[in-house]
Amino acid sequence: MNKKILLGKRLRELRKRNGINQEKLAELISVEPATISNIENGKNYPSMTNLESILNVLDSSFLEAFDFEHKKTPKDLLNEINTTLNNNPEKIEAIYKIVMALTK
Repeated sequence: MNKKILLGKRLRELRKRNGINQEKLAELISVEPATISNIENGKNYPSMTNLESILNVLDSSFLEAFDFEHKKTPKDLLNEINTTLNNNPEKIEAIYKIVMALTK
């Protein structure tokens, strides 16, 4: 997936985690709400100044903003789960029980 889109999605997650809407974030960093929208929708990268301001408001780090590892496709996730289970067959029963408990 495009890095600009991933960064926008990640910043949206961080904003929502902090309970701030786009308009309030824009106000807090002195930009137009459309600027925040364009960043979150992957249309534009934030300037370094805006990114630093956004992260300060959201009490987040650059490292946290660029942590995209949790954004994997279902197919990639299943492949990773299968690889993990193949490397740890003794944990298959425990994982099965967890999955079944979560899906009930």
